[in-house]
Parts: sequence; structure tokens; C-alpha cells
Amino acid sequence: MQRCIDLAKNGLGTTYPNPLVGSVLVCDSKIIGEGWHYKAGQPHAEVNAIKSVVDKDLLKKATIYVSLEPCSHFGKTPPCADLIIDSGIKTVVIGSTDPNPKVAGTGIKKLIEAGCAVTIGVLEHECINLNKRFFTFHNKKRPYIILKWAQTKDGFIAPAETSTISKKITEQKPVWITNRYSRQRTHKLRSEEQAILVGTNTVLKDNPSLTTRDWKGSSPTRIIIDRNLRIPPEASVLDGKVPTIILTEKQKEASENISFEVVDFQKNIAQQICTVLHKHNIQSVIIEGGAMTINTFIAENLWDEAHILTGNSVFKKGVKAPNISEEKQTEISLLSEENLQNDTLQLFKNNAT
Repeated sequence: MQRCIDLAKNGLGTTYPNPLVGSVLVCDSKIIGEGWHYKAGQPHAEVNAIKSVVDKDLLKKATIYVSLEPCSHFGKTPPCADLIIDSGIKTVVIGSTDPNPKVAGTGIKKLIEAGCAVTIGVLEHECINLNKRFFTFHNKKRPYIILKWAQTKDGFIAPAETSTISKKITEQKPVWITNRYSRQRTHKLRSEEQAILVGTNTVLKDNPSLTTRDWKGSSPTRIIIDRNLRIPPEASVLDGKVPTIILTEKQKEASENISFEVVDFQKNIAQQICTVLHKHNIQSVIIEGGAMTINTFIAENLWDEAHILTGNSVFKKGVKAPNISEEKQTEISLLSEENLQNDTLQLFKNNAT
């Protein structure tokens, strides 16, 4: 099962809205086939594993391991449970059941009714964690939320305003707190998650593109908070190159690759954002800035992980970095800490969500 999990990780960032799944076929204590789900619309892990077996006669005495319950419905591909049955495989080992209402135990039921010996829950915790985005989306009806920011050694997320900002957004240049290795790591994160969110001020001050230009992979859907539609059309986030959703209180018709969603800024904004993203089938989102936007999610305790990059810069004054542990210290755990050429990347988990 651990091999299934390791294989499944190869699909991170490419399988949305499908889950990450790996599958291994074993006969006489030897692996005879394996596969994972590459991309939505393409064959599932079980299909690729079965196809990889050279001697199909071995399938009748083989055991198939799969990290997530085989599907039982027709989507873009036929049901994997049917393929397992039709292939003559009689023993099935499953990591975790599928939370998707379209499956949710029906795949297991179909296998059992066909006479298969089914074992469920092998490395279950690890298999659920593998698909933390997928499980959060279906069970909590919201995306998996990752807070991300860069801060200076003295705890600032942005410098103090020292001069008038240029009226031309295309002339805006970001103030880098971290080094190029950290920025590349940020782009890797973007390639793995489905969406990225920033507020109006971040766009007006930095004119970010929010793409994965420093890492191979698809750029995430851009989510922009723009209450009064102040962002000018020449801004990089409005170039139409990447699907973009604008959260605003004003009605506006969609344009090419850009849509608008009306939210009530007088109410809990973070929860409303989660509802909008769930409607758009977005399973994960990086909350990247600025401090006000990130603090909104912290205040509503709507976040699952925090990725905090600390650079060598010192500002002495400016915009204070968010503080995830100020009120909920006992509910937060440090997952990992890594050095990136003198920058530090810390990953925290919110144990309360």
C-alpha cells in the first residue's frame, strides 16, 4: 500500500478534480504491475496497473492494491470496479473508502457482490492524508486552505510606505523578502494546488502574475478579492491567460477566462469565499496575500496548513506578518522545517480543522 501512495503522488497537481490514486498488482509475492492516475479524463490507476501486466493469466491469482476505493460509476472513463471483476481478480486491498457521493462504498459493494475478497483500511490514515484536498472538499464542502507568506527576520510581511505608488500598475515591482530558491519553491507549490488567492492591495502594489513561470506545471486558477473593482484592466491578473475569478460586491459580466462572483463584504468573507470556490469545484487554494486577507482566514479559523518563509531581510518597520499561534497555540503543530539557502520554510498544520 505504501507503494500505491508513492505512485499516486506523481499525479499531484494534474488530477483535479479527481483524487490521487496508485495501484499495485501482486502475484506470488512479486509485483507484476503498477500504475497511477495521471490526469483527469485519462485512465485511472487500476486501469494503468492492469494494462501494465504482461501475462494477463496471472491476474486470476493476483491481489490488487489500490489507495482509494475503485469507482463504480461511468464518468469520463468506465468503472474500475467492473474492470477488476472482468479481469478475474479475486482479492482486493483498499486503503480508504471514497468520500465522493457518486462512489461512497458502492465500488466496494460491487466487488463483494461479485465474489471478491475485499480488505479495507490498510494504511488508511496515510491514504486519507494523501487525498486531504479531495476529502476536505467532499466532507467539509470547502477547499483545502493553505496560508502562505514570506516574512523578514524581524517579523514583517511588507515594508512601510516610503513614497507615493506609481499610478501605472505595470510599473509596480515587488519587494523581495526571500531568495530565488524560495521563490522557485513557491512556484512549485502553485503547480500542486488548484487555486491561489490575493487581495486588491497586493495586486495594486506588486502587480503579480500568480503563475508557475519558475516551475514546470499548470498555473493555478487566480482568485482576486476586488470589492469595488479598482484593479485596472492592464493588471497581469486580468490578462486572461489563466482562469480568474474576481470576488466583488458589484455585478459585472464575465469576459474571456475571467468570471465575477458577488459576495457580501459585511459578513464573514472567508466562509463566503469557501462557498464560492466549492461551487467552482476548487479543491485547494493558497491564500498568498496580503496580511489583511490572510488574517481574515486566521480570524475565522478557516485554514488547514500554513507555509511560512522567513528570509534574511530586516525592515525594522512595516506591515506585521500574520500570527497563526497567537490564540490557538495548542491546536497547531509544526510539520517540517527546511533551509533554502539561508531562508527558512516552516510548514504548520491546524489540528482544529
